[in-house]
Amino acid sequence: MEYRKLGNSGMYVSEIAYGNWMTHGEQIDQDAATECVKTALDLGITTFDTADAYAGTRAETALGEALHGVRRENLEIFTKVFFPTGEGKNDRGLSRKHIMESINGSLRRLRTDYVDLYQAHRYDYETPLEETMQAFADIVHAGKAHYIGVSEWTVDEIRRGAALAKELGIQLISNQPQYNMLWRVIEPEVVPLSAELGLGQIVWSPIAQGVLTGKYLPGAGAPAASRFSTDDGGTKTEHRYMHQAVLEAVQGLKPLADEAGLSMAAFAVAWVLQNRNVAAAIVGASRPEQLKDNATAAGVVLAPEVLDRVDAVLGDIIERDPAKVESFPERP
Repeated sequence: MEYRKLGNSGMYVSEIAYGNWMTHGEQIDQDAATECVKTALDLGITTFDTADAYAGTRAETALGEALHGVRRENLEIFTKVFFPTGEGKNDRGLSRKHIMESINGSLRRLRTDYVDLYQAHRYDYETPLEETMQAFADIVHAGKAHYIGVSEWTVDEIRRGAALAKELGIQLISNQPQYNMLWRVIEPEVVPLSAELGLGQIVWSPIAQGVLTGKYLPGAGAPAASRFSTDDGGTKTEHRYMHQAVLEAVQGLKPLADEAGLSMAAFAVAWVLQNRNVAAAIVGASRPEQLKDNATAAGVVLAPEVLDRVDAVLGDIIERDPAKVESFPERP
C-alpha cells in the first residue's frame, strides 16, 4: 500500500480507502463485513469511509464493530452528515441541530471518541452556510473531529466554505466527488480550485459503479444480482453508463489493462490515482477477493501514452462538462 497527504494537512491516508456504502448493513452481514475490514487492514488500508445515512445508520454500526479492538491511532475514519437519518424534520440537512446530534450518533455507532474527517455529504440550500460552518468548527474545537471535508460541492460553494473555515480556525482539507475514466466533470474547475485552496480529492465510484470492470457486455443483459440488473432478470438501461456505445468502448480498455498487468477494475482505480490532486480512491467490497484485486492499483504509475490511449478508446463518451458538478448526483 502507498499513502498520500490529504490536501494541505499533515495527515496521510491510504491510496485505497475502504467504503461501506451499499455493503455493510445491506448486502452483507456482520461476519462478512468484519472479514472484509480485516482483509483491508492486512492489505495496508488504513482509511475507512462511511456515512450516517448509509443503510439507515447500520453501516456505521457495522464498521464500528469490525474495527473494534484495532489501535485507533493506526486508522483514519471518515463519516458524513446531510442525508436523512430519521423521519423528523430535523433529521436531515446541515443545520446546527442536526449536525450536533449526528456527530454524537456517529461516534456512538463507530465506537470512537473522534473521527479524523467529518464531511458535509452535500450542500444544504436551506441552511445558512455560516451556521453549518460554525457547527463544524465547534465539533473540531471539541475534539470530535480533526478535519472537515465536503462532498459534491460546486466551485463557488467550496470557495465560500473554505473562506469561512479559515475565519473559524479549522481546516477544510477535502472534497469527495464522483470521478472515473468516464466521469471527469471535476477536472476543469473543481480540481484546480482544490489545488489552489489546499483540498485533496477522496473519490467515489472509481470503477463507474462496476461498468469499468468490463462485466457488463454490449448486447447482453446485466449479470444477475449486479447493480444494473432488475428483479425480473432485465437490465436498467436508463442509467448513463448502460448504453451500447459506452459498454462497447469499455471493452476496448481490456488490452490496456492486460498490458499493465492489472484487472480492468484495478486499472480503473489506478487511472484515478494518476491525478495528483486525488489522495485516495474509495472502493467497496462484499468479498475479500475484490479488495485484494483493487489494492493492486496502489503505487501503479501509468505512462502518459497509456493515459492518451485510454482517452482515444473512450472518445466522446467521456463526460467533462463542469456544469454537471451538481449537488445531488447519484449517491454516495
